[in-house]
Amino acid sequence: MIGRLRGILLEKNPPQILVDVGGVGYELDVPMSTFFPLPATGEVVTLHTHLAIREDGHFLYGFHTDEERSAFRQLIKVSGIGARTALAVLSGLSVADLAQAIHLQEAGRLVRIPGIGKKTAERLLLELKDKLGGVSGAGAMSPAPSQTTEADPRHDMLHALLALGYNDKEAQAALKSVPPDAAVSEGIRLALRALSKA
Repeated sequence: MIGRLRGILLEKNPPQILVDVGGVGYELDVPMSTFFPLPATGEVVTLHTHLAIREDGHFLYGFHTDEERSAFRQLIKVSGIGARTALAVLSGLSVADLAQAIHLQEAGRLVRIPGIGKKTAERLLLELKDKLGGVSGAGAMSPAPSQTTEADPRHDMLHALLALGYNDKEAQAALKSVPPDAAVSEGIRLALRALSKA
């Protein structure tokens, strides 16, 4: 089991990153709460990981904090919640916000996340009611201090929103609220904020 990786961050293509560990490149899918605080490419990064082995392949997921990984593991135990949906939940809500929504039984905060309908939100609230109590708010979103330099940051922002499950119309509408000179991480954060209010 791969539980932790420390290496050089080679690529940032939200929601996927590539980390070089001793000459081996590991592809990881990460929630936006992990993507935002990532260092610049070429710098050292340490991530808590979760390895999923399925018939169609091995999939590695990375998390900035152990609390995020714990929340992810609780989410994927819920019937009907796969890894992609769990990443979308952690991208739309910080661990603290998710714990609060579950504690207060606020289904409305969950249904704003792509892939979460009313029934799924109610199932999450029921099944996670007593399971996120020990999870703190260490996974709160924050913009990265250093940003990736891409030729077309808008393309990366759109790609990230589509990968999180939003449709093209929703993603394009959310990006209208993002300043033209915003870096990728900041743009995604602002777009997600706009989508959560929609």
